[in-house]
Amino acid sequence: MSTPFGLDFGNHNSVVAVAKNRGIDVVVNEVSNRSTPSLIGFGYKNRFIGETGKSQQTSNIKNTVDNLKRIIGLDYNHPDVAKEAEFFSTELVDIDGKVGAKVKFLGKTEEFTSIQLAAMYFNKLKDQVAKESKSKLEDVVVAVPIYYTQQQRHAVADAARVAGLNPVRIVNDITAAAVGYGVFKTDFPEDKALNIAFVDIGHSAYGVSIAALKKGELKILGSGSDKHFGGRDFDFAIANHFADELDAKYKVKVRENPKSFSRILASAERIKKILSANTQAPFSVESVINDIDFSSSLTREKLEELVAPLLERVNVPVETALKNAGLKPEDIDFVEVIGGGSRVPSLKESISEAFGKPLSFHLNQDEAIAKGATFICAIHSPTLRVRPFKFTDVNPDSVSYYWDQQVEDDDDHLEVFPAGSPFPSTKVITLERTGDFKIEAKYTNPSELPAGVATDIAQWEIKGVKPAEGQQTVTVKAKLRNNESGIYSVESAYTVEEIEVDEEIPYEGEGEKPEDYEPKYKKVKQLVKKDDLTIVTHDASLPEKTLNDLLEKEGQLTSQDDLVFKIQNKRNEIEEYIYDFRGKLDDIYEKFVSEQEKSDLSSLLLKAEDWLYDNEDASLGIYTAKYEELASKGNLIKGRYLQAENEKQEAARAKKEAEEYQKFSQKLKEQQPAEEKKEESKDAEGDLDLD
Repeated sequence: MSTPFGLDFGNHNSVVAVAKNRGIDVVVNEVSNRSTPSLIGFGYKNRFIGETGKSQQTSNIKNTVDNLKRIIGLDYNHPDVAKEAEFFSTELVDIDGKVGAKVKFLGKTEEFTSIQLAAMYFNKLKDQVAKESKSKLEDVVVAVPIYYTQQQRHAVADAARVAGLNPVRIVNDITAAAVGYGVFKTDFPEDKALNIAFVDIGHSAYGVSIAALKKGELKILGSGSDKHFGGRDFDFAIANHFADELDAKYKVKVRENPKSFSRILASAERIKKILSANTQAPFSVESVINDIDFSSSLTREKLEELVAPLLERVNVPVETALKNAGLKPEDIDFVEVIGGGSRVPSLKESISEAFGKPLSFHLNQDEAIAKGATFICAIHSPTLRVRPFKFTDVNPDSVSYYWDQQVEDDDDHLEVFPAGSPFPSTKVITLERTGDFKIEAKYTNPSELPAGVATDIAQWEIKGVKPAEGQQTVTVKAKLRNNESGIYSVESAYTVEEIEVDEEIPYEGEGEKPEDYEPKYKKVKQLVKKDDLTIVTHDASLPEKTLNDLLEKEGQLTSQDDLVFKIQNKRNEIEEYIYDFRGKLDDIYEKFVSEQEKSDLSSLLLKAEDWLYDNEDASLGIYTAKYEELASKGNLIKGRYLQAENEKQEAARAKKEAEEYQKFSQKLKEQQPAEEKKEESKDAEGDLDLD
């Protein structure tokens, strides 16, 4: 049975957690960190994902893709792509109209779509969680930003499927954190809801959601976001400041060297964290460019000056969320803050001023979203019992459904899910149809959409519509759905027919019905389900064949990575054996080897060392054979040593047993005279009594 887990898909780092019978645990990665860098490096033989990708990012910067969260699901001509290109060291390319990245991989140029890249990363996290939790993983809830479009939500779900996962829900990240807050904080009132603002400032975006919370129930009332405001913007403000200083002082252009600027950016991130707790901090980068060792310093006051344009925008998402929720700042009971970017003092002050009240930090700023997503996944699990908790999110934009106008004077569209309405939500529409038809979902007010968001959402072909013989039309009912992931669909469609049924007329006499009362009936018309209709969906999700092709390719790449990992491990094993055995020949093995054997083994080890560095591209089989060759020679000496050690241990054990037996015998001898005296004393007393 699958273990539910939640994934907080972060732009800089991601956090994963699993649900167990006793609670929710954040899963550490291979280096015991509780978050994993969200990036993928491409090498000559394999991929470097997460921690391994981060460790070689500077040296492999043009082939390391980060900021995955920012490009997934976007069309190449989307205005955000040009803006995001500033944050990428790899080249962004057009792949069938979608954005992707161009890298050097396996010795040749490759292009990967944003969905493929995200799937690679998800697959790594899945493997990481499976190893750590020692359980099978399928069901996942992925937390994404509240501003994600339909395309992006479909893309995240597809990436999870390519990674071999079942995305049971794509949840808004702040909603996930709010759910975790509502579930694990148990002192909420039962009759009246508290209005709580949840603020999330992450690496690349800033969001606010207002929730009405009472015991066992949560309702998101309104949200607002700024998708170009986050921790990385603070990092770049600092990095650009020091780049200007470096350029002016040494007459260089450090931004034109990606490796050099990436090192300045890394140091900028570090100094930002230091200034969260200190008023001044040193800044230094060794050999940043042209062998220049650059050093400087920054005060918190100067940092606030550098990020002043950002701080001026803090109030916008707050005001949007309050407006959408229909509330004022004084209506908010608490403001809970999460996200790594929220640690900047000036930013916290600005948020507090926007709400006109102090901030609260009851949630883990880095792990709250992952834990909330995991709880939501556990709700869907048939094997886990969870605390009852109901929650709904809010629909940010109005959506209308359109259909063919087959009957005169019939409406051809309807606003089904208004802005501000809760989801998940289901609506049923009734149409008179003459034959097969199409339904389309579109945003009701295109002018209110952010730039780059397409008006059309999806289209469905409804097939199998056949009016009864002699009839021109047939009544069709369609169930329209804004599902748990915020994705719009036509869940089902069926024809209905009108039939006459007998309906009992209510008893109109006084008192109870007499025992001999005979019920009366009247004929009424009633609609009953007749035939299910076929629905062909055309939306932003990948076609099944494409999905299967990507799934197969990801499996091949994973197998290649595993093989390279095994080869590298075996190579390291040989290298370790050579150095370890060589050292032991002059140490613990020296007594057990003749001069001739020592000479032969030393020569063998030296040749093996030369062979190792002359055969860097050998196969796993060849490395395994070489290791076995060395081990077969060395095991003879090792066996002598182990035999001598065993004999020494046996002798030591026998000596210890003999000493313990001798001590025991001595103790018995010492006790014997005392026992004899005692017996003599008893005899003497007996003689006295007889007299």
